[in-house]
Amino acid sequence: DRWLTCRSLPPGALERIADTVADRLRVPWFAGAVKVNVSLVPPLVLLPVFLHVAALHFLLGLVVLTSLPVVVLWYYYLTHRRKERTLFFLSLGLFSLGYMYYVFLQEVVPRGHVGSSQVVALTCGLVLMLVALSRAKKDPGYLPILASSLKSSHQGLPSKGGGRGSSNGLHGIPASGAAGGRAVNGEAKGYSRMSSEEPEGVKKDWCARCQLVRPARAGHCRLCGRCVRRLDHHCVWINSCVGEQNHQAFILALSFFMLTSVYGITLTLHTVCRDQTPFVALFYCPGAYSDYSSALSFTCVWYCAIVTAGMGYILLIQLLNISYNVTEREARLALRDNVGRRLLGGLVIDTGQYNRGFLCNWGHFLSLGSSPPQRSAEDIV
Repeated sequence: DRWLTCRSLPPGALERIADTVADRLRVPWFAGAVKVNVSLVPPLVLLPVFLHVAALHFLLGLVVLTSLPVVVLWYYYLTHRRKERTLFFLSLGLFSLGYMYYVFLQEVVPRGHVGSSQVVALTCGLVLMLVALSRAKKDPGYLPILASSLKSSHQGLPSKGGGRGSSNGLHGIPASGAAGGRAVNGEAKGYSRMSSEEPEGVKKDWCARCQLVRPARAGHCRLCGRCVRRLDHHCVWINSCVGEQNHQAFILALSFFMLTSVYGITLTLHTVCRDQTPFVALFYCPGAYSDYSSALSFTCVWYCAIVTAGMGYILLIQLLNISYNVTEREARLALRDNVGRRLLGGLVIDTGQYNRGFLCNWGHFLSLGSSPPQRSAEDIV
């Protein structure tokens, strides 16, 4: 009625409407209706539509393929600023893989220029990448939370404006731990140093949010609400943290994705643009828009190339960080505190704290998660 009469809505009305629509969005199932996450829907609907529109004409393809990365980056900035978790990027990545594979089988393979062994190799690469991705989605190395901490945090959730010592929104946390609490770049800084009780050179921090002593290189993720051993970063593409237990699987998934994607792009370009090298065909393919099948395949190749370039940059940064034994979190904090050293044109930030040389750094990375972490007396208390 307010919309029809052009009257203003009360504060929070649109948010309540959006929450109601999201709650009612369910699909029938044997055990009862299953709630569908709203962030899963846009990639499933918009990606095929945009790619088919881009295949209609060269100019449409230029506009669509230019706007897609801009929209994704804008949505990432929006969710990152609000510190929100979303399944949009994971859904976009998985559906992109499935849809590109479908287009490859439907449009490229029937042309007869791709052999069965090449299809098997591409399929094996895709399966290996999904296996590594499923491993990367598992426990990144969460530190255990005491039951008393969980109870106190749940008791403090209902109250929004008041509560004892809750000026920072940290309910149930002692005043000594929360007095200096503040969040910078997703890090909970409300902790007290415990170095006086530890051997020289070993640093352990008190996390005021989880109320536990975390070992060196561990960090608190505001999106997950947990402390993670050797926290690297929170990856939106897997909707999980990358830490001590899943960092190797994360690198493996990125590597398999790069190899499979480049191989698929090469096979498609050899089929659509005959007698040209893949790099030249990517920028000059006269017969790409001669028929709709070739246009769709060429459009998907460019979409894959854009995604592969972005993932390749992420993989490059990860490999450089591993070579210098620094995590993304440590590099970000070093830049904030102006204690890091920029190397290779700023691609890597060397803190110098854990760097023991190229071979030792990679040996340390390959041994992550090989032995169960030792729990100190402080962790148990």
